[in-house]
Amino acid sequence: MKISFLYLTLLVAFLTTHLTQAQVKPFTFVGEKIKAGSKHSVLLPVGKGENSTVIPVTVFHGAKKGPVLGITAGVHGLEYAPIMAAQQLPKYLDPAEMNGTVILVHIANVPAFLHRSLRVNPVDGKNLNRVFPGKPDGTLTDQIAHVISNEVIARSDYFIDVHDGDANGDLRPYSGYYNYFDMPEVSEKARQMAVALGFDFIVQFGNEQSLTEEAIYCSREATKRNIPAVDIECGRKGFVEEKYVQQIQQALLSLMRHLQILEGKPATVQNPVMIAKRTSVSSQHEGFFYSDLTSGDYVKKGMKLGYITDLFGNHVVDVTCPTDGVILYKTFNPPVKKGDGLFSIGHIN
Repeated sequence: MKISFLYLTLLVAFLTTHLTQAQVKPFTFVGEKIKAGSKHSVLLPVGKGENSTVIPVTVFHGAKKGPVLGITAGVHGLEYAPIMAAQQLPKYLDPAEMNGTVILVHIANVPAFLHRSLRVNPVDGKNLNRVFPGKPDGTLTDQIAHVISNEVIARSDYFIDVHDGDANGDLRPYSGYYNYFDMPEVSEKARQMAVALGFDFIVQFGNEQSLTEEAIYCSREATKRNIPAVDIECGRKGFVEEKYVQQIQQALLSLMRHLQILEGKPATVQNPVMIAKRTSVSSQHEGFFYSDLTSGDYVKKGMKLGYITDLFGNHVVDVTCPTDGVILYKTFNPPVKKGDGLFSIGHIN
């Protein structure tokens, strides 16, 4: 009996694929063994009784060996562009075609998301991105941070936390990474990751000798564990704008290509603007804030950025620029309290 060349080719491809998958061990995640070339979704329980929640996670375990990439979206529940990008990302990932593993946290802070709560968890009033590494016996937000730190970050070889400008922030998209002088290898790998995300602005966090204090921030917890980590800031004003959702998706896929989890080349930007320092401008009064500027505008030291009126509409003070740079973030809606951040200005070398 004659066997066609096409049949032999398909048989060899089939046997090669299955032999390769057989050599890749299952990935164990919270007690579940996930076979090579498959995915598994789970709701991680956090807390007990009324003060409890879940964290939706999908693990994509590739058919071939490779690194583990952890991804978190929705650390802040009103940052919709990252959350929507995470919801759509699975359709771009086929574990049978992947090298390594992706741990995707769809929404880190479910209570804040469901209650449309700005920056804090409504259960305990805490900002999840200010309590890492968390506590197993703390309040619900502390426990969420503890679960993410130990079940996601600790399992990762590389890590990315995705944010946007939330409901009152006009933000210019950028990527960011932590740079500490006594961690040159981790910092350099993180820099390469930030470049691979394809943003034309890259912000360096840290820029200090060492990281000695508590992590506080999600991605800095990864850095503290010697795991190269990056951030995305993309999206604004509490909107679901498809262009920013798509930009985040493409950035995540580009990062996976850089890490060789996916085939292909990353979509890097030639000569991105590197920002090593930022200056915050805060309100010294309560009332109404007005400004005609927008994120991405270039500003000069001493120029008028806007002004504040009291609750009757009387002019109180002009807001002036403390340094030359570019507006990365600004409060775009009227209400302000004393101490509220109005602008984040990136210094450009």
